[in-house]
Amino acid sequence: MFLIGIGAWHLAAQPDPYDALVWLAGALVLHDGVLAPLVLAVGLLVAAVPGRRVVRGALIVCGVLVLVTLPLLLRPGAPPNPSALPLPYARNLLVVLALVTAAAVALAVLPRLWRRARRTRSHCQAPRRD
Repeated sequence: MFLIGIGAWHLAAQPDPYDALVWLAGALVLHDGVLAPLVLAVGLLVAAVPGRRVVRGALIVCGVLVLVTLPLLLRPGAPPNPSALPLPYARNLLVVLALVTAAAVALAVLPRLWRRARRTRSHCQAPRRD
């Protein structure tokens, strides 16, 4: 509550708080109208997926990666320092997201394949007669 009061005080001290209020309203609409329902819908879909723990973990990692990289991708204009963004962040983000997805698929699928192979191997062996 204290920090909200400090924020309101700083907002009231601005000569033109209209831009900040528009940004806050947009953030509220974006969060409550788009992001929260999207996260809930994805959570409901993931609940029925086998290996949902791995899928949830991969979605969390991908979400954090996108949130960290998004300001760099959406920044308008050229960076003030040309060395600030020397790499193609969009391509690198897609590569890292593909790697996270591949790791999640491997973690979800490989243990099942190993169990199935072990089960079929134990069923195929003939019993020993000494």
